[in-house]
Amino acid sequence: MKSLSIIGAGKVGRVFGRQLALHGVFDVSQVLNRSLASARQAVGFIGAGVAVADWSALRKTDIYLLSVPDDRIAAICETLWQRKLLDRHSLVFHCSGAKASTELAAATTAGAAVASVHPVRSFADVEAVSAGFAGTICSLEGDTRALAVLTPALEAIQAQVVQISAEAKLLYHAGSVFASNYLVSLMDVALRTYAAAGIPPATAKAMAAPLAQQTLDNVFRLGAEQALTGPIARGDMLTVEQQLQKVADWDETAAGIYRSFIPATVNLAARKKKT
Repeated sequence: MKSLSIIGAGKVGRVFGRQLALHGVFDVSQVLNRSLASARQAVGFIGAGVAVADWSALRKTDIYLLSVPDDRIAAICETLWQRKLLDRHSLVFHCSGAKASTELAAATTAGAAVASVHPVRSFADVEAVSAGFAGTICSLEGDTRALAVLTPALEAIQAQVVQISAEAKLLYHAGSVFASNYLVSLMDVALRTYAAAGIPPATAKAMAAPLAQQTLDNVFRLGAEQALTGPIARGDMLTVEQQLQKVADWDETAAGIYRSFIPATVNLAARKKKT
């Protein structure tokens, strides 16, 4: 069994670590975090590994999982190379959705195999994600040697593997941002708009929850064109203009969001008429 060290075991690193250890895919050797307390918490969650908080304590392993902020990936990989922890038998992969395996240039210089693996999930609740990880789609790109190791490893933890290109990484991740991050922001604006109209918070949630959930269900069951309803779908642009002005009187940021959705929704409504 290949040994694995996790560097920066936050939410994603912890979930991956637990899954890989639980299914006996890799031997989780060490977990390096900025603080020993954080590393110990990660080890406790993963159920395997030794917690370390000092680079000098990090031993050489077969595989390194970098679960660190995007702007730290290249520097962390460079540190691995400078500390002579990499060679042609090593494999390094990171979990960024936006960055490609090209961030791991230092590992490539050392002759190591490189890749990126991005799970298409929200990690707000790591216990829930870990318990229901089976079936998670993981986008994978990298060199041939890395894919030969990571593809069966991901399949062993019951992930669905989708191979993408390094060049498409930013655009691919933008899709995930629209589907998740911006969706959260949009729902926050919706709830604040209800509040501005005098609706109590609990009632606003009771209004928004079924509306949002049913709409999402319709998008994936019927398609976006058939799921679209409302004033633009009806061609009632006067209502849209009046509504936009009312929102602008209340909150210009919210009005900017409302305004920016008009062209895309007009285009979607036109597609709906053609179906």
